[in-house]
Amino acid sequence: GGNIKRIAGALDPRGYEVHPIASPEPHEKARHYLWRFWTRLPKTGHIAIFDRTWYGRVMVERLEGFCSTNDWQRAYNEINEFEKELSQWGAVIIKFWVQIDKDTQLERFTERQNTPEKQWKITDEDWRNRDKWDQYEEAVNEMLQKTSTEYAPWHILESVDKNMPGSKH
Repeated sequence: GGNIKRIAGALDPRGYEVHPIASPEPHEKARHYLWRFWTRLPKTGHIAIFDRTWYGRVMVERLEGFCSTNDWQRAYNEINEFEKELSQWGAVIIKFWVQIDKDTQLERFTERQNTPEKQWKITDEDWRNRDKWDQYEEAVNEMLQKTSTEYAPWHILESVDKNMPGSKH
């Protein structure tokens, strides 16, 4: 949320829309997983900012068993084709991966847990997912390797130092 707020703060609010993406609703589960993103694409000349994206298929859905192995493995090609189609249509796709190390994540989680006005930002699910750090790290590396393309490259931002230009905070 904070990264999006900083990016959007420099934009004309008439030209962009932020789409927070939660777990799929039952009517969304009845369709192809890309459908709910396709329906939120911007019109020509406008910007769509997705807070969580179609990459959930090869991350969360993969690791939590919400889709089959065949489904998430096939998703790499589907995602690349989806982004290629958007690019050929004229869309500019900018993908950021905000990188953090395990120790820094623990420090930030602990700070949130111990700061009353930030406690809402941390959930039991965050701690549970942290226990799967190694699995997520493997999935992230595979995702970055298989989906960084000429028309939609990944931009990796280090987020350990909050004061570093281009960092998360």
